[in-house]
Amino acid sequence: MLLGASVVGLLLFSRLVLKLPWTQVGFSLLFLYLGSGGWRFVRIFVKTIRRDIFGGLVLFKVKGKVRRYLREQRTVPILFASTVQRHPDKTALIFEGTDTHWTFRQLDDYSSSVANFLQARGLASGDVAALFMENRNEFVGLWLGMAKLGVEAALINTNLRRDALCHCLASSQARVLVFGSEMAPAIFEIQSNLDPSLSLFCSGPWEPSTVPAGTEHLDPLLEEAPKHLPSRPNKGFTDKLFYIYTSGTTGLPKAAIVVHSRYYRMAALVYYGFRMRPDDIVYDCLPLYHSAGNIVGMGQCLLHGMTVVIRKKFSASRFWDDCIKYNCTIVQYIGELCRYLLNQPPREAEHQHQVRMALGNGLRQSIWTDFSSRFHIPQVAEFYGATECNCSLGNFDSQVGACGFNSRILSFVYPIRLVRVNEDTMELIRGPDGVCLPCQPGEPGQLVGRIIQQDPLRRFDGYLNQGASNKKIAKDVFQKGDQAYLTGDVLVMDELGYLYFRDRTGDTFRWKGENVSTTEVEGTLSRLLAMADVAVYGVEVPGTEGRAGMAAVASPASDCDLVHFAQLLEKELPLYARPIFLRFLPELHKTGTFKLQKTELRKEGFDPAVVKDPLFYLDARKGRYVPLDQEAYTRIQAGEEKL
Repeated sequence: MLLGASVVGLLLFSRLVLKLPWTQVGFSLLFLYLGSGGWRFVRIFVKTIRRDIFGGLVLFKVKGKVRRYLREQRTVPILFASTVQRHPDKTALIFEGTDTHWTFRQLDDYSSSVANFLQARGLASGDVAALFMENRNEFVGLWLGMAKLGVEAALINTNLRRDALCHCLASSQARVLVFGSEMAPAIFEIQSNLDPSLSLFCSGPWEPSTVPAGTEHLDPLLEEAPKHLPSRPNKGFTDKLFYIYTSGTTGLPKAAIVVHSRYYRMAALVYYGFRMRPDDIVYDCLPLYHSAGNIVGMGQCLLHGMTVVIRKKFSASRFWDDCIKYNCTIVQYIGELCRYLLNQPPREAEHQHQVRMALGNGLRQSIWTDFSSRFHIPQVAEFYGATECNCSLGNFDSQVGACGFNSRILSFVYPIRLVRVNEDTMELIRGPDGVCLPCQPGEPGQLVGRIIQQDPLRRFDGYLNQGASNKKIAKDVFQKGDQAYLTGDVLVMDELGYLYFRDRTGDTFRWKGENVSTTEVEGTLSRLLAMADVAVYGVEVPGTEGRAGMAAVASPASDCDLVHFAQLLEKELPLYARPIFLRFLPELHKTGTFKLQKTELRKEGFDPAVVKDPLFYLDARKGRYVPLDQEAYTRIQAGEEKL
């Protein structure tokens, strides 16, 4: 601002007072500008203009399509119908588990039979149906069929059990539950807690004795259902499509609302930003109940006509064999997955594939180059985005370590920002005017995105729970009177505008590719430990992605049967949410509002040389907690202990 005022002042003085010619005035201004640090702007401009122009063109292209689809009230099923018309007999889905190939016509027919069957059972637009199933072709056909009818699918995380599973079903207010036969034990376990009015359907191998009474076998019912396209529901581009459950920061899983426009935006920005092609073949081994697998990956099939290979679960040993078998050109990843692949012994298959792009998020800068060079992948397409966020990022030019960028020249084009936060409380830091303070290059801050509800690219749809939605919104962020979405993530921007993921804020950390809610885990552990005070937090472990869970328990170690405790955790929590480390101490410090103070606990970590309280770690080989001494700590630090 001061530099600009100086330039304008010199311009007026030179012309009006000194009466200098324009050429002299121009050179004077140029020298002043460069001598006052303006050369930095020139350097940034030269280095980033090509990137920024491309990013701007992608944004405007997607925005143009979004406006058109909003005007025409398109939906994902309508856009999929156009894809089917373009190439009905092209392979749409391949399920690696059984080598089942579905063409676009077959996927269309299957999904229409789902819609007609549910309609015959009394479901209508606006109703909710829960889907609890491992990856396979039918998963896609089921939620797509529900969408054709206007029924909103609640996509349930297959790792959930007991209380968390019951919570998701109850909070969705689903009228129907469709589950895979592989999930029957989990449903059988909670059958007494299910709403009696909830209709149950099982897909897959049928064994009546393993499912709750009243469950119907879905597969033969769908074979008998009509395959014509049902009448169009009263749904538009900004109406609800389905729900994806996210751990969030407030305990039990929350249902994030995904509207049709959000599904399109997430898939389209990736497609155009990373220069995908309709003849690409995507290898999708990520869970389809998450947005990465079901929107970023599967959206390329439904919206852009690409073939997607579905694998039930990721396998490091079979990864490249699958890519070779199905001629995959794009693979999806999360950061932890890349580390697993690098840990595999070298094989010939690594050099025989046709993969040209790795698409995902969470790839650490420390292994980025090793990953791309060892496996000969020309393009690493790293992006940032959560199911519910309105400030997705894309690393369109493969800058090592970056998850995206924002223009330093035209930052107003894409209204996102890093704002300063208190590192201990993670509260937003505001200036004298009450507006949040933006971060400078190199300064870590929380990523926020301005909310404009009338703009499908900027809107925030939130969660089914309005209270949870309100906690993700801040006011007076960019300017007085505005609203912005709080990602809860700390990033850092460099001088050129590249953004790098630093950490998660609040009560959530990431482990094994999943978000872990400390509040939920604390509640479970406290209940199992006779309601003792428990603080759960993430700690860094060398050579691993994310943070490993650690629980500090205000109870003597001698009061806890650790063998029995580990057995209980296997039933109560998914694998990724079970604490790796335990610390027993006399008491936990709390704030005046009875919130647990975790800052010092995080800093002390699990080093027995620092922590004098009893420490234990979960021995993966023994399946139980064992004492953490200096020798074990050294093995963990060296990566010799499997966690």
